[in-house]
Amino acid sequence: MKRIILLLLILAISTVALAQSVTFINPLGPTTIPIAPIMKGVITGNATINVKLWQSSDEAIAMIAAKQADFAVLPVTLGAILYSKGIKISLLGVYEWNVFYLVVSNNATFTGWKSLVGKAVYTPEGRGQTVDILMRYMMSQDGVTPDKDVKIYYLQPQEIVALFRSGKIDYAALPEPFVTMAISGGYGKIALDFQKAWGAEMHLPDRIPIAGLFVMDDFAQLHPQTVTDVEQTFEKSIDWMNQNIDQALELSKSYLAIPIPILKESMNRTSFYYVPISKCKADVETFLSKLNELYPEGMPSVPGAGFYGD
Repeated sequence: MKRIILLLLILAISTVALAQSVTFINPLGPTTIPIAPIMKGVITGNATINVKLWQSSDEAIAMIAAKQADFAVLPVTLGAILYSKGIKISLLGVYEWNVFYLVVSNNATFTGWKSLVGKAVYTPEGRGQTVDILMRYMMSQDGVTPDKDVKIYYLQPQEIVALFRSGKIDYAALPEPFVTMAISGGYGKIALDFQKAWGAEMHLPDRIPIAGLFVMDDFAQLHPQTVTDVEQTFEKSIDWMNQNIDQALELSKSYLAIPIPILKESMNRTSFYYVPISKCKADVETFLSKLNELYPEGMPSVPGAGFYGD
């Protein structure tokens, strides 16, 4: 009888520790490429990973609030904001590090932010997104007042690309692959690498903790072994993509309405590699602390130790 009870206890503990399937939400866009090997079954783990693609931060937030996600790929800034609002979520690691650039038309020049006084810069979405905050910080460091000395306008990235290529705007702060879409065919050039500028300013490596892998705390407490398995599978998928970029682009083309040649060119300026939070916590803390200092309306507080899944 004692043996049966012991076996039942072991079975119950194993069931709690291991989940057979998980729901994993991921942005629809270039960040689909690193996870395409999982979506297409090229890379697998012990748990079945069911990927759902989200198209806006509002959609991602709604899915998380409705408990429709166990894991989520999110901008690090968005994850930090959700944490500050009481969402029990932890950052397991960062995997996107290089993606933001300032592009300039052939009719314009850029010799520093002071050269943009009296001009306008276009950037995606709305105020408070990562490159917007970076740009505002760099302007202020150069003695330029954002919105007063330099106008900043927000549009969807596809619209910015169309306006840039039509010659209607001269400056845009964009992520890849929209950078490549904007300048391909000789329509302009890259004037600033935000990652290098940030690294030089902060005396850090030329990288920014842009997007990471998050887990819901409730799930992590119930299924710690599955968390480890999913994290390892995610890292393997990214490694496979980096070693097989042409195949990865083929796997992801059914999800993305961007020509493969554009995506392949953009990958030369995009860095995907997984770093567990235990090895990049300082990068994230520095980044979020600076954002809180520069734009407290958008980053109202710096996450505490519970934010880091280490």
